Amino acid sequence: MEIGPNQHFKTVRDWLRYAVSRFRAADLGYGHGTSNAIDEAAYLILHTLHLPIDQLEPWLDAQLLPTERQAIEKMIETRIATRKPASYLTNEAWLQGHSFYVDERVIVPRSYIGELLAGRLEAIVEDPTAVDRALDICTGSGSLAILAALAFPAARIDASDISDEALQVAQRNVGDYGLEHRIRLLKSDLFASLSGQRYDLILANPPYVREDAVAAFPPEHAAEPRLAHAGGTDGLDFVRRILAAAGDHLTSAGVLVVEIGTGRALLELQFPQLPFLWLDTGGSEGEVFTITRSGLLSRRRD
Repeated sequence: MEIGPNQHFKTVRDWLRYAVSRFRAADLGYGHGTSNAIDEAAYLILHTLHLPIDQLEPWLDAQLLPTERQAIEKMIETRIATRKPASYLTNEAWLQGHSFYVDERVIVPRSYIGELLAGRLEAIVEDPTAVDRALDICTGSGSLAILAALAFPAARIDASDISDEALQVAQRNVGDYGLEHRIRLLKSDLFASLSGQRYDLILANPPYVREDAVAAFPPEHAAEPRLAHAGGTDGLDFVRRILAAAGDHLTSAGVLVVEIGTGRALLELQFPQLPFLWLDTGGSEGEVFTITRSGLLSRRRD
């Protein structure tokens, strides 16, 4: 009789090794909070065992109950069989130490703007308490709007998305953080439903993946809403629309912050007159830009 892993593996260390081997053999894709098989396996095992996801070492030699081993084996096999991002299996995504509910209605949050918000955008915001109104375009799960509310305690925040389903997820997350009184969720195609509204800060993590790259997505990325990725032929369709309209929605000292992926060279080629300031993070270089209202309006004067 064949002896399966559930009978043979007893400790967290055993299951971690097994999961890494299975994930590597299956050639899984990553990029939704982890970047390799080891981190992915550790996250799924710790989540399944209801343990802190940042504390693997203390539990490596812990003996597991039969029910725990069964649950881990099921999680490992589900990840391989479905090729869904781990966050869809756990209904949980982490961004800058904060947990958010996610499912297939939204992209798994992983924006570099989250890291910048953790530092209160110190490179461009002199006084965080002076940010009175902020806007998060393409809010998805609402994670950036929530991080902005935590970073700027006096700010009232509008968070918009064109997807009704995404807004349902965002509503759940806003409620989980008790921020209903500060974050207003709106259905809008970029600025279409925001006529007359002005903000001290506009954040945007729009779809910016090129058409050919979307077509070549691995299953994990293809499992996410296509709407949240597809940025047109060159990936900059939404970025161009944001640049064209954002100046009308910023206060006199307002700033725009946009994540664009790897499109910096093309963007600068298309808009050589705009004074972009690039905000690098620990994991990115030249993927997030900021520009002031006056900088945006300079384009109209040229």
